[in-house]
Amino acid sequence: MGATFDGRGVNFALFSAHAEAVDLCLFDDGGTHETARHRLSARTDGVWHGYLPDALPGLVYGYRVHGPYAPREGHRFNPNKLLLDPYARAVVGEYRDDPRNHGFDKDAPDRPDPNDNAAFALKAKVIAERFDWSGDAHPQTPWAETVIYEAHVKGFTRRHPDVPPEARGRFAGMAHPAAIAHLKKLGVTALELLPVQYFLDEPRLMGMGLANYWGYNPVAWFAPAQRYASGKAGTTPLSEFKGMVRALHAAGIEVILDVVFNHTAELDAAGPTLSLRGIDNASYYSLAGNREYENFSGCGNALNVAHPRVLQLVMDCLRYWAGECRVDGFRFDLAATLGRVSGSFDPSAALWAAIRQDPLLARCKFIAEPWDIGYGGYQIGRFPAGWGEWNDQFRDVTRRFWLGEGINRAAFVRCFAASSNFFHAPLRRPSASINFITAHDGFTLADLVSYDHKHNLANKEHNRDGHNQNHSWNCGVEGESGDPHIRLLRMRVRKAMLATLLLAQGTPMLLAGDELGHGQQGNNNAYCQDNEINWLDWQSIDVDLTGFVAQLLAIRKRIPALAANRWWNGQADGAGMTDVEWLNPSGMHLEVHDWEDPAAKALMIRLSGDWLILVNGSAHQVHFHLPPGVWGVLLETAEDATAGLSGNERTSAARSVAVLARTATGAG
Repeated sequence: MGATFDGRGVNFALFSAHAEAVDLCLFDDGGTHETARHRLSARTDGVWHGYLPDALPGLVYGYRVHGPYAPREGHRFNPNKLLLDPYARAVVGEYRDDPRNHGFDKDAPDRPDPNDNAAFALKAKVIAERFDWSGDAHPQTPWAETVIYEAHVKGFTRRHPDVPPEARGRFAGMAHPAAIAHLKKLGVTALELLPVQYFLDEPRLMGMGLANYWGYNPVAWFAPAQRYASGKAGTTPLSEFKGMVRALHAAGIEVILDVVFNHTAELDAAGPTLSLRGIDNASYYSLAGNREYENFSGCGNALNVAHPRVLQLVMDCLRYWAGECRVDGFRFDLAATLGRVSGSFDPSAALWAAIRQDPLLARCKFIAEPWDIGYGGYQIGRFPAGWGEWNDQFRDVTRRFWLGEGINRAAFVRCFAASSNFFHAPLRRPSASINFITAHDGFTLADLVSYDHKHNLANKEHNRDGHNQNHSWNCGVEGESGDPHIRLLRMRVRKAMLATLLLAQGTPMLLAGDELGHGQQGNNNAYCQDNEINWLDWQSIDVDLTGFVAQLLAIRKRIPALAANRWWNGQADGAGMTDVEWLNPSGMHLEVHDWEDPAAKALMIRLSGDWLILVNGSAHQVHFHLPPGVWGVLLETAEDATAGLSGNERTSAARSVAVLARTATGAG
């Protein structure tokens, strides 16, 4: 599929089951003027194809697809629209919000628009690039040792003073030694990048002078986004992306791509006709009985991944990024949509089976965002063995435990133990729970303790967008505060939540910037803010907080119960070692009545015998009687690491976590 150079010419192949004819249109290098047009006369199993002898890489092309314009039957063909190859490896041109990009006549929506858009339509370019991968090796970090760092290519280095200006905010910036040094210092093992496949800004945002910063609006899944390329002589977006992957691999860091196969940039029926809609709308999209678009994504359409050729498109794409570009894994946005069969989620859907049997993809990590907005869309815990899933239960329970009310020890412990109520199933491991407190969508950690309410006016939607239930707490003042007591409290609670995240069973995921103290002015839906709201400020980083995160991750690696990737059972093994013990502040095992007490928010968690985590989620000091042995404080989220420790007695500050290690065995 797509355009393939074989050394002597280029083969073109495009799937359209309902087309009546397909024209291949060739253009000059800039994509402005059409230079030739060829009818693809061959058709095999719905694939239109043809071979151009002597054609070379660099050739710019697009398609015109002929067929019925009958929206009530699901067909929206319009040969007046030049269409982008869904297999395009490189894209030429820039999208403009022009009415001529729409397939329908604005005065009569049941008729095709007669205006031609070829002069400015997005076009594909044939490529055949070579890249030197010599010496590259996949880190292949085991799930049990994986720590994920979610970051945005542009936002991570756009303001980094040690990255050259021409590389800032680009793939080259992410590959720069200064950027990689920070990741290594923290101790993260995997970089999860927000979408880097070619995406567009929605017309609505363009009209308001905003942009789709996050990138969840794809149009060409095989092409790296041009906006993240430096344009340096001798490089291309693809070569620069590969160079980034190679540099991260050399540092032992895996690369995971956030991929969007649930919808496309063609949006709803009023959206533009750019590619799939004009190629074969009825095959590529999920349509309801009235032939209107299903909208499980909330973005106007949903890909019909249950169709064999659409499934092939997704699989070919995954294999391309895993094979040609050597990425290490994928996080699927709104993954529940991809498992829908006849509208309902099916945990044994064809896509999951296809991925599981693929030998190239077998080494990759797969992560699901286990929900969409459609009926029955919340599917946490129902994805296949070997997959990780974003665990919003961990997020909400952790926030409510530290910042609010209504969470008892039982709920806290369930999440701390990798949400076994969701994930402890045959063939699944604790690592399936991708634990997070913050992500790109929502408050940052700094904002979580600084705002009771969202402040999204910059998005120009009258503060109607974004989540209303954030389980946040401003610690007494809405927004920034110079009060030292409030600042101290905010830092203490942030550290307590970070300790909960990074010492819990499961796979932790950090949001880039949380360790730096980055805030977004209370914006909990900054998807359209391509500016300093999102760009990390490296000149004002919190050095102490960064070191604290690194210290937590170093401790995590030392605790056997967190490295084993086995479900805790609280029973002694053959060597007499107990993986976990849940103790009350008096040092006794928690009894049935202790778990459900809504007023009790303090406990001790003993891991692998020699590690003790003191958790005080209450608003007052708590006295702990430690188990027998000599215990030393490794880490304290409150201000004084040695305060309140005397022998086996310990007083912990309100809303704090302490981590202790046993240094010798006591007489008891």
